[in-house]
Amino acid sequence: MILDKVNAVRLINNISKEVIIVNDCSKDDTEEAILAYKASHPELPISYYKHEVNQGKGAALRTGIQKATGDWVVIQDADLEYDPNEYNILLKPILDGFADVVYGSRFMGGKPHRILFFWHSIGNRWLTSLSNMLTNLNLTDMETCYKLFRREIVQRIKLEENRFGFEPEITAKVSRVPGIRIYEVGISYYGRTYEEGKKIGWKDGFRAIYCILKYNLFR
Repeated sequence: MILDKVNAVRLINNISKEVIIVNDCSKDDTEEAILAYKASHPELPISYYKHEVNQGKGAALRTGIQKATGDWVVIQDADLEYDPNEYNILLKPILDGFADVVYGSRFMGGKPHRILFFWHSIGNRWLTSLSNMLTNLNLTDMETCYKLFRREIVQRIKLEENRFGFEPEITAKVSRVPGIRIYEVGISYYGRTYEEGKKIGWKDGFRAIYCILKYNLFR
């Protein structure tokens, strides 16, 4: 379970963790599993929120970001494609005083990376390039899940997207924050196939193009 991995992580400088879980109206036993874990692991501070209607990843992230009270906010999907042991890699540029936002890139560094879909990787790189042209950033992986923010910065940004459009939207909007310092670090990626539960598809790719144009050209 992802919560076991999050719980096991020991953050540098003895930083304490605040875990915010948003259940976007799951129809399985997700809620029972979360509440049972929370009750049996009092050492891990967990705040649990539930959407009564399914709204999408972006809506869940908005709820989680709004509820955060710590100094930094990192996004974590529950599907184990990203390794919580790498939180410290994301934190280091911020703790060293260089960054305000850190993206974890699946396409740089020497970390493990599951070999999966050629056209997905081409699509991700193309979307990142299009985003870069309009934000004037030089990211290698705009679509990554792992994004770490100073809380006061990300909570000031008005977010609108309900689904996977969150990634290009937040990138466009954070790029316009005056004086923002954005860093990128290499991370691992343990991707899933569609048979294993992957949900993002070609329609989300077209939505990403729309969001890149919308939030950069029509801001």
